[in-house]
Amino acid sequence: MRITIYCVGKLKEKYLKDAVEEYAKRLGRYCYVLVSEVSDERIDQNASDAQVRAALKLEGDRLLERFSPKDHLIALAIEGKSLSSVELSEHLGSLMNGGASSIGFIIGGSAGLSKEVLERADEAISFSKLTFPHQLMRVMLLEQVYRSFRIMRGEPYHK
Repeated sequence: MRITIYCVGKLKEKYLKDAVEEYAKRLGRYCYVLVSEVSDERIDQNASDAQVRAALKLEGDRLLERFSPKDHLIALAIEGKSLSSVELSEHLGSLMNGGASSIGFIIGGSAGLSKEVLERADEAISFSKLTFPHQLMRVMLLEQVYRSFRIMRGEPYHK
């Protein structure tokens, strides 16, 4: 099983890089993990809706070039379906049992994801109605994927 985290922007903070590395290492027991970053567009605080859409389109085009045709793509989006940790584990298990050998999670930049990326995704999930920094979202996602594998295997995990 291959898990790819497609994300906009690079991690700059050492503590976040360390956390991503730690969860990727832990996940190595269960799957192969790849993080694929694309550059983000600078979006001014006073940007118009058209400027934001243009920036999202550029970021989205970069993401679309990276996706593998084999990936079952899951976009992380506030408007996506909410799942508990157990439900996410069951869903990932179902995808794997159904023949998916590669799952890609998509994390947008500070303005989210382009409509083209959302249309290309096979589904969208939401971690919360709250907004999280996209850099922190990587750590949260990897932790939940790790937790999902532990749940699938009947291994202990913090409830």
